[in-house]
Amino acid sequence: MFTFAPYRLLPMSDAPQQPAIPSPLQGAGLAARVRSALAWRWGTQVLAQVITWTSTIAVVRLLSPSDYGLYAMSQAVVTALAFLNGQSFATSLIQTDRLDERRIGQVFGLLLLLNGALALTQVLLAPWAARYYGEPLIAPMLRAQALIFLTIPFAALPQELLARRIEFRSQGLVNLASAMVGAGSALALAWLGFGVWALVYAPILMFATRAIGLTVAARMLVWPVFDLRGAGDLVSFGGALTICQFLWIVQSQSDIVIAGRSFAAHELGLYSEALFLTLIITGRFLPPINEVCFPTFAELHKSGKPLGPFFLRIQRTVALVVMPAYIGLSLVAGPAVATLFGPKWAEMAPIAAGLALIMPAFALQIVCSPATTGTGQARTYMITNGAGALLFPLLFLAGVSHGPQGLVSAWWIGAPALLAITYALTLPRIGVRWRELAAALAPAALSTAAMAAVVLAVRAGLPPLPAPVELGLLAGIGAASYLAALLLFARDAVSEIAAFVLRRELAPV
Repeated sequence: MFTFAPYRLLPMSDAPQQPAIPSPLQGAGLAARVRSALAWRWGTQVLAQVITWTSTIAVVRLLSPSDYGLYAMSQAVVTALAFLNGQSFATSLIQTDRLDERRIGQVFGLLLLLNGALALTQVLLAPWAARYYGEPLIAPMLRAQALIFLTIPFAALPQELLARRIEFRSQGLVNLASAMVGAGSALALAWLGFGVWALVYAPILMFATRAIGLTVAARMLVWPVFDLRGAGDLVSFGGALTICQFLWIVQSQSDIVIAGRSFAAHELGLYSEALFLTLIITGRFLPPINEVCFPTFAELHKSGKPLGPFFLRIQRTVALVVMPAYIGLSLVAGPAVATLFGPKWAEMAPIAAGLALIMPAFALQIVCSPATTGTGQARTYMITNGAGALLFPLLFLAGVSHGPQGLVSAWWIGAPALLAITYALTLPRIGVRWRELAAALAPAALSTAAMAAVVLAVRAGLPPLPAPVELGLLAGIGAASYLAALLLFARDAVSEIAAFVLRRELAPV
């Protein structure tokens, strides 16, 4: 049942200088809230991805690489427009010190205007995009996908208000439900012979489910306010994040846009699915961590506490997960692709292996941004995204003539270079030294190196085996060797993570 949010409407002239809504962390332990938020947001994300990937593996076997190539072309357009969807203005509600119903209504009004305009723009651009790619089917696909923008205001606003309170239980459950709707509808439509349209309709249903669920979860209905007077701080901060989002989209979509005119749909489908496979962690499991870290850094900053210890803890924890996962995927890419995707996707294996090798650097770079944006320093985030928006397109342009492996080579240069730039800009602003960062990352690097040596040695001595057997054997040996290496090289780091899960206070690094 809907109820109105517990926000008191205040005239602009009488708006208080102190927050109309007190900090949700007042009177509650920050560590306990962060622990609960991470458990719910990340835990439900894992379950959602299990559901999604179970469906994806089945759908991939029903569809062809050309279907995924067409879908990647359309998604490049959708994503290119999405930077103006206003999510950043909703995010500004987390960082602001003053919140009341009028300001929430102003953000809601802005979201409605922006996303209505984006839906119309995409419909008008659809024929031009079809001509650019030389694929007539792109036009009707984009017209249908314009519906996604109409759901954004009803998901973005409640999502950020829940995040401000570091309440992620209901968010996680809604995301889980929407993943089930998306996975189920994609599988059903692919089974019924809808082809590439299964990939188009499923996200529309998923976004609609998420919008309804988050609105219910936030127990909030507000009227939009189209008078933006008094919202200058929200527009300014949100505008800076919007520019950052635009730069991020230039970086993240330039490979598909550039390759879309050079590659055949089959070749583009192989690359896009290899990238999708290797971005499972960075694209699916790291955003929940950033969603929790952003309000946490904001609260630490407001309370005058140091940011460095929490930053190092996040970097160390992420490294302990992404380094073995990605290096392990690179080592077993051949049997993994053969087992999960089937023989018609065999050409994807070397592409996935090459991308996985460099993805730890990309993952560590992604989790840096909340440390500065949470303290209102959007300029640092803007500079790093600007560097990526300049660097990656140039590298992709240089590599596209060499096919998918040329794009892989561009990643090998771009990801570590952008990570170095991001660290150089971020560490001084949060009081972290390079040697402290190196010490935080060393346990994961040493343990992963030991795991890789064992897997390589075993793989070299294996006789020919069926792909599922080889995958299971190498994955099991890799997991066992990594756990053993952790006990040897990273016992303290593992103990600290376990202690954080069990304790109520944030301990220094």
